[in-house]
Amino acid sequence: MSRPLRIEFAGALYHVMARGDGGKAVFEERDDALSFLKLLSKSCARCGWRVHAWVLLSNHFHVLLETPEPNLVIGMKGLLGEFSQSWNRRRRRRGHVFQGRYKAVVVNGDEGDGEFFQVVADYIHLNPVRAGLVGGTSKKELLSYEWSSLPHYRRNQCPEWLERQRVLDAFALSGSRRGRLAYVKSLEERAKNREALKTESSELMLYRGWYMGNEAFRDQLVDKAKALVGRVAKGSVTGEAVRLHERKEAEVKLMRGMGFLELPKEREALKALGCGQEDKVLLASWLKQNTTVGNGWISNQLVMGNERGLARMVRRVLDSKSGRKKYEKLNQMLQCAD
Repeated sequence: MSRPLRIEFAGALYHVMARGDGGKAVFEERDDALSFLKLLSKSCARCGWRVHAWVLLSNHFHVLLETPEPNLVIGMKGLLGEFSQSWNRRRRRRGHVFQGRYKAVVVNGDEGDGEFFQVVADYIHLNPVRAGLVGGTSKKELLSYEWSSLPHYRRNQCPEWLERQRVLDAFALSGSRRGRLAYVKSLEERAKNREALKTESSELMLYRGWYMGNEAFRDQLVDKAKALVGRVAKGSVTGEAVRLHERKEAEVKLMRGMGFLELPKEREALKALGCGQEDKVLLASWLKQNTTVGNGWISNQLVMGNERGLARMVRRVLDSKSGRKKYEKLNQMLQCAD
Protein backbone atom coordinates (compact mmCIF):
# COMPACT_ATOMS: atom_id res chain seq x y z
CA MET A 1 0.00 0.00 0.00
CA SER A 2 1.36 3.43 -0.97
CA ARG A 3 1.88 6.02 1.70
CA PRO A 4 -0.50 8.97 1.82
CA LEU A 5 0.87 12.14 0.29
CA ARG A 6 2.14 14.77 2.70
CA ILE A 7 0.65 18.10 1.67
CA GLU A 8 3.12 20.89 2.38
CA PHE A 9 2.71 24.59 1.69
CA ALA A 10 3.83 27.87 3.23
CA GLY A 11 1.68 28.80 6.22
CA ALA A 12 0.17 25.33 6.64
CA LEU A 13 -1.26 24.28 10.01
CA TYR A 14 -1.10 20.66 11.16
CA HIS A 15 -2.35 18.57 14.01
CA VAL A 16 0.66 16.26 14.35
CA MET A 17 0.48 13.11 16.47
CA ALA A 18 2.47 9.90 16.95
CA ARG A 19 2.16 6.87 19.22
CA GLY A 20 4.74 4.60 20.77
CA ASP A 21 5.64 1.48 18.82
CA GLY A 22 3.20 -1.26 19.75
CA GLY A 23 1.51 1.11 22.20
CA LYS A 24 4.56 1.20 24.47
CA ALA A 25 5.28 4.12 26.77
CA VAL A 26 7.55 6.69 25.15
CA PHE A 27 7.59 9.36 27.85
CA GLU A 28 8.40 6.98 30.69
CA GLU A 29 10.61 9.37 32.58
CA ARG A 30 10.82 13.11 33.08
CA ASP A 31 14.00 13.20 31.01
CA ASP A 32 12.11 11.76 28.03
CA ALA A 33 9.60 14.61 28.07
CA LEU A 34 12.28 17.24 28.60
CA SER A 35 14.32 15.80 25.75
CA PHE A 36 11.35 15.91 23.38
CA LEU A 37 10.52 19.51 24.26
CA LYS A 38 14.16 20.57 23.86
CA LEU A 39 14.25 18.99 20.40
CA LEU A 40 10.88 20.53 19.49
CA SER A 41 12.31 23.93 20.46
CA LYS A 42 15.37 23.26 18.31
CA SER A 43 13.18 22.20 15.37
CA CYS A 44 11.17 25.41 15.67
CA ALA A 45 14.36 27.48 15.58
CA ARG A 46 15.76 25.50 12.68
CA CYS A 47 12.60 25.34 10.55
CA GLY A 48 10.83 28.51 11.65
CA TRP A 49 7.88 26.55 13.05
CA ARG A 50 5.32 28.03 15.43
CA VAL A 51 3.64 25.81 18.00
CA HIS A 52 0.16 26.80 19.19
CA ALA A 53 -0.64 23.85 21.48
CA TRP A 54 1.01 20.62 22.59
CA VAL A 55 0.55 17.75 25.02
CA LEU A 56 2.63 14.70 25.93
CA LEU A 57 1.03 11.57 27.37
CA SER A 58 2.83 8.39 28.33
CA ASN A 59 2.60 6.70 24.93
CA HIS A 60 1.84 9.52 22.46
CA PHE A 61 1.99 13.24 21.74
CA HIS A 62 -0.10 15.89 19.99
CA VAL A 63 1.16 19.20 18.55
CA LEU A 64 -0.72 21.99 16.76
CA LEU A 65 2.00 23.21 14.45
CA GLU A 66 2.34 26.02 11.88
CA THR A 67 4.96 25.89 9.12
CA PRO A 68 5.72 29.30 7.53
CA GLU A 69 7.85 27.38 5.01
CA PRO A 70 6.79 24.05 3.40
CA ASN A 71 9.13 21.94 5.53
CA LEU A 72 6.99 19.68 7.74
CA VAL A 73 8.48 16.43 6.43
CA ILE A 74 12.14 17.31 6.77
CA GLY A 75 11.54 18.97 10.14
CA MET A 76 9.64 16.00 11.58
CA LYS A 77 12.29 13.62 10.25
CA GLY A 78 14.88 15.49 12.27
CA LEU A 79 12.72 15.84 15.39
CA LEU A 80 11.60 12.21 15.64
CA GLY A 81 14.92 10.84 14.42
CA GLU A 82 16.96 12.71 17.01
CA PHE A 83 14.50 11.93 19.78
CA SER A 84 14.48 8.21 18.91
CA GLN A 85 18.29 8.07 18.88
CA SER A 86 18.45 9.83 22.25
CA TRP A 87 15.70 7.60 23.72
CA ASN A 88 17.44 4.42 22.58
CA ARG A 89 20.87 5.64 23.65
CA ARG A 90 19.70 6.26 27.22
CA ARG A 91 18.35 2.71 27.36
CA ARG A 92 21.18 1.08 25.40
CA ARG A 93 18.81 -0.44 22.91
CA ARG A 94 17.87 -0.23 19.23
CA GLY A 95 14.69 -0.25 17.23
CA HIS A 96 11.65 1.88 16.52
CA VAL A 97 10.38 4.21 19.22
CA PHE A 98 7.25 5.42 17.42
CA GLN A 99 4.67 3.30 15.61
CA GLY A 100 4.88 3.73 11.84
CA ARG A 101 4.57 7.21 10.38
CA TYR A 102 3.38 10.15 12.40
CA LYS A 103 -0.06 11.47 11.46
CA ALA A 104 -0.40 15.06 10.25
CA VAL A 105 -3.95 16.39 9.79
CA VAL A 106 -4.04 19.67 7.85
CA VAL A 107 -6.10 22.26 9.75
CA ASN A 108 -8.02 25.20 8.30
CA GLY A 109 -6.61 28.27 10.02
CA ASP A 110 -8.45 30.94 8.04
CA GLU A 111 -9.82 33.75 10.17
CA GLY A 112 -13.35 33.12 8.91
CA ASP A 113 -13.23 29.47 9.97
CA GLY A 114 -11.73 29.72 13.44
CA GLU A 115 -13.96 26.93 14.74
CA PHE A 116 -11.66 24.27 13.30
CA PHE A 117 -8.62 25.82 14.93
CA GLN A 118 -10.60 25.99 18.19
CA VAL A 119 -11.54 22.32 18.01
CA VAL A 120 -7.96 21.14 17.54
CA ALA A 121 -6.48 23.40 20.22
CA ASP A 122 -9.12 22.30 22.73
CA TYR A 123 -8.77 18.66 21.75
CA ILE A 124 -5.04 18.80 22.50
CA HIS A 125 -5.38 20.67 25.79
CA LEU A 126 -8.20 18.38 27.01
CA ASN A 127 -6.40 15.16 26.11
CA PRO A 128 -5.26 14.45 29.70
CA VAL A 129 -8.93 14.53 30.72
CA ARG A 130 -9.89 11.85 28.18
CA ALA A 131 -6.95 9.77 29.38
CA GLY A 132 -8.41 9.88 32.91
CA LEU A 133 -5.39 11.66 34.36
CA VAL A 134 -7.20 14.82 35.48
CA GLY A 135 -10.70 16.30 35.51
CA GLY A 136 -13.90 14.33 35.63
CA THR A 137 -14.62 12.90 39.07
CA SER A 138 -10.98 13.22 40.12
CA LYS A 139 -9.90 16.09 42.34
CA LYS A 140 -7.08 17.04 39.97
CA GLU A 141 -7.50 20.21 37.95
CA LEU A 142 -6.63 20.26 34.25
CA LEU A 143 -3.91 22.84 34.93
CA SER A 144 -2.16 20.43 37.28
CA TYR A 145 -1.09 18.33 34.28
CA GLU A 146 2.49 19.45 33.69
CA TRP A 147 3.23 18.15 30.19
CA SER A 148 0.97 20.45 28.22
CA SER A 149 1.09 23.95 26.79
CA LEU A 150 -2.02 24.93 28.79
CA PRO A 151 -0.14 25.97 31.98
CA HIS A 152 1.83 28.39 29.81
CA TYR A 153 -1.42 30.14 28.88
CA ARG A 154 -1.85 31.10 32.52
CA ARG A 155 1.73 32.31 33.01
CA ASN A 156 3.00 35.70 31.90
CA GLN A 157 6.03 34.15 30.21
CA CYS A 158 6.14 31.22 27.81
CA PRO A 159 8.73 29.55 25.56
CA GLU A 160 9.73 31.56 22.48
CA TRP A 161 8.43 28.86 20.16
CA LEU A 162 4.94 28.75 21.70
CA GLU A 163 2.60 31.28 20.10
CA ARG A 164 -0.52 31.69 22.26
CA GLN A 165 -2.21 34.59 20.55
CA ARG A 166 -3.61 32.68 17.58
CA VAL A 167 -5.52 30.31 19.85
CA LEU A 168 -6.83 33.24 21.89
CA ASP A 169 -7.83 35.07 18.69
CA ALA A 170 -9.87 32.04 17.61
CA PHE A 171 -11.95 32.50 20.78
CA ALA A 172 -12.06 36.31 20.41
CA LEU A 173 -9.93 36.69 23.54
CA SER A 174 -7.14 39.18 24.13
CA GLY A 175 -3.58 38.22 24.96
CA SER A 176 -3.87 39.96 28.31
CA ARG A 177 -3.82 38.03 31.56
CA ARG A 178 -7.62 38.33 31.72
CA GLY A 179 -8.01 36.86 28.23
CA ARG A 180 -5.63 33.99 28.93
CA LEU A 181 -7.31 33.15 32.23
CA ALA A 182 -10.72 33.19 30.54
CA TYR A 183 -9.48 30.56 28.07
CA VAL A 184 -8.06 28.39 30.84
CA LYS A 185 -11.26 28.71 32.90
CA SER A 186 -13.43 27.60 29.96
CA LEU A 187 -11.33 24.44 29.58
CA GLU A 188 -11.41 23.73 33.33
CA GLU A 189 -15.21 23.83 33.16
CA ARG A 190 -15.31 21.41 30.23
CA ALA A 191 -12.84 19.12 31.98
CA LYS A 192 -15.41 18.42 34.69
CA ASN A 193 -17.52 16.33 32.28
CA ARG A 194 -15.18 13.63 30.97
CA GLU A 195 -17.88 11.53 29.31
CA ALA A 196 -19.17 14.46 27.27
CA LEU A 197 -15.69 15.05 25.91
CA LYS A 198 -15.44 11.47 24.72
CA THR A 199 -18.58 11.73 22.61
CA GLU A 200 -18.20 15.14 21.00
CA SER A 201 -18.56 14.29 17.34
CA SER A 202 -16.66 17.35 16.08
CA GLU A 203 -13.55 16.24 17.95
CA LEU A 204 -13.84 12.58 16.98
CA MET A 205 -13.47 13.75 13.36
CA LEU A 206 -9.81 14.27 14.18
CA TYR A 207 -9.26 10.52 14.13
CA ARG A 208 -11.11 9.87 10.87
CA GLY A 209 -9.99 12.52 8.43
CA TRP A 210 -6.88 13.85 6.76
CA TYR A 211 -8.00 17.47 7.13
CA MET A 212 -9.98 19.67 9.52
CA GLY A 213 -11.99 22.29 7.68
CA ASN A 214 -14.99 22.99 5.48
CA GLU A 215 -15.57 21.72 1.94
CA ALA A 216 -13.94 24.77 0.35
CA PHE A 217 -10.79 24.09 2.37
CA ARG A 218 -10.88 20.43 1.35
CA ASP A 219 -11.11 21.43 -2.33
CA GLN A 220 -8.10 23.73 -1.94
CA LEU A 221 -6.10 20.85 -0.47
CA VAL A 222 -7.18 18.51 -3.26
CA ASP A 223 -5.96 21.04 -5.83
CA LYS A 224 -2.63 21.35 -4.00
CA ALA A 225 -2.31 17.56 -3.86
CA LYS A 226 -3.06 17.20 -7.57
CA ALA A 227 -0.49 19.85 -8.44
CA LEU A 228 2.07 18.19 -6.18
CA VAL A 229 1.46 14.72 -7.68
CA GLY A 230 1.84 16.16 -11.16
CA ARG A 231 5.15 17.80 -10.33
CA VAL A 232 6.45 14.72 -8.52
CA ALA A 233 5.72 12.65 -11.62
CA LYS A 234 7.86 15.09 -13.63
CA GLY A 235 10.83 14.96 -11.28
CA SER A 236 9.63 16.38 -7.98
CA VAL A 237 10.03 20.03 -8.93
CA THR A 238 8.38 21.11 -5.70
CA GLY A 239 10.71 19.02 -3.58
CA GLU A 240 13.76 20.22 -5.49
CA ALA A 241 12.69 23.85 -5.12
CA VAL A 242 12.40 23.39 -1.36
CA ARG A 243 15.78 21.65 -1.19
CA LEU A 244 17.39 24.41 -3.26
CA HIS A 245 16.00 27.05 -0.88
CA GLU A 246 17.32 25.09 2.11
CA ARG A 247 20.76 24.69 0.54
CA LYS A 248 20.98 28.41 -0.20
CA GLU A 249 20.14 29.24 3.41
CA ALA A 250 22.72 26.69 4.58
CA GLU A 251 25.36 28.17 2.27
CA VAL A 252 24.86 31.62 3.83
CA LYS A 253 25.30 30.15 7.32
CA LEU A 254 28.29 28.10 6.18
CA MET A 255 30.06 31.19 4.81
CA ARG A 256 29.29 33.16 7.98
CA GLY A 257 30.70 30.38 10.16
CA MET A 258 33.82 29.93 8.02
CA GLY A 259 34.44 33.66 8.21
CA PHE A 260 34.08 33.75 11.97
CA LEU A 261 36.39 30.74 12.46
CA GLU A 262 38.79 32.02 9.78
CA LEU A 263 38.61 28.77 7.86
CA PRO A 264 40.02 28.82 4.30
CA LYS A 265 37.52 28.95 1.43
CA GLU A 266 39.60 26.81 -0.96
CA ARG A 267 38.80 23.08 -0.92
CA GLU A 268 42.43 21.99 -1.02
CA ALA A 269 43.26 24.18 1.97
CA LEU A 270 40.23 22.85 3.85
CA LYS A 271 41.24 19.29 3.02
CA ALA A 272 44.78 19.91 4.25
CA LEU A 273 43.40 20.77 7.70
CA GLY A 274 42.23 17.17 8.09
CA CYS A 275 38.77 15.66 8.46
CA GLY A 276 38.61 16.05 12.23
CA GLN A 277 40.09 19.54 12.56
CA GLU A 278 38.37 21.12 15.57
CA ASP A 279 36.97 24.26 13.95
CA LYS A 280 35.56 22.23 11.05
CA VAL A 281 33.87 19.84 13.45
CA LEU A 282 32.48 22.72 15.52
CA LEU A 283 31.02 24.37 12.42
CA ALA A 284 29.62 21.05 11.20
CA SER A 285 27.94 20.62 14.59
CA TRP A 286 26.42 24.09 14.36
CA LEU A 287 25.15 23.52 10.81
CA LYS A 288 23.52 20.26 11.87
CA GLN A 289 21.71 22.07 14.67
CA ASN A 290 20.70 25.15 12.69
CA THR A 291 19.93 23.99 9.15
CA THR A 292 17.96 21.18 7.52
CA VAL A 293 20.67 19.99 5.13
CA GLY A 294 22.03 16.49 5.60
CA ASN A 295 25.38 15.16 6.80
CA GLY A 296 26.44 14.44 3.23
CA TRP A 297 26.12 18.09 2.18
CA ILE A 298 27.95 19.38 5.28
CA SER A 299 30.71 16.78 4.93
CA ASN A 300 31.24 17.68 1.28
CA GLN A 301 31.31 21.44 1.90
CA LEU A 302 33.88 21.16 4.71
CA VAL A 303 35.81 18.27 3.11
CA MET A 304 35.36 15.96 6.09
CA GLY A 305 35.19 12.52 4.51
CA ASN A 306 32.08 10.33 4.59
CA GLU A 307 28.90 11.35 6.41
CA ARG A 308 29.11 8.50 8.95
CA GLY A 309 32.48 9.75 10.06
CA LEU A 310 31.04 13.25 10.34
CA ALA A 311 28.24 12.05 12.64
CA ARG A 312 30.77 10.40 14.96
CA MET A 313 33.00 13.48 15.09
CA VAL A 314 30.06 15.78 15.83
CA ARG A 315 28.82 13.49 18.59
CA ARG A 316 32.30 13.39 20.12
CA VAL A 317 32.46 17.20 20.23
CA LEU A 318 28.97 17.69 21.68
CA ASP A 319 29.47 14.97 24.30
CA SER A 320 32.69 16.49 25.69
CA LYS A 321 32.62 19.32 28.22
CA SER A 322 35.27 21.41 26.44
CA GLY A 323 33.71 20.78 23.03
CA ARG A 324 30.26 21.77 24.27
CA LYS A 325 31.67 24.98 25.76
CA LYS A 326 33.34 25.92 22.48
CA TYR A 327 30.20 25.03 20.56
CA GLU A 328 28.03 27.25 22.77
CA LYS A 329 30.42 30.17 22.26
CA LEU A 330 30.28 29.64 18.48
CA ASN A 331 26.50 29.34 18.58
CA GLN A 332 26.17 32.58 20.55
CA MET A 333 28.34 34.51 18.12
CA LEU A 334 26.67 33.17 14.98
CA GLN A 335 23.14 33.60 16.35
CA CYS A 336 23.94 37.23 17.17
CA ALA A 337 25.02 37.71 13.57
CA ASP A 338 21.58 36.61 12.25
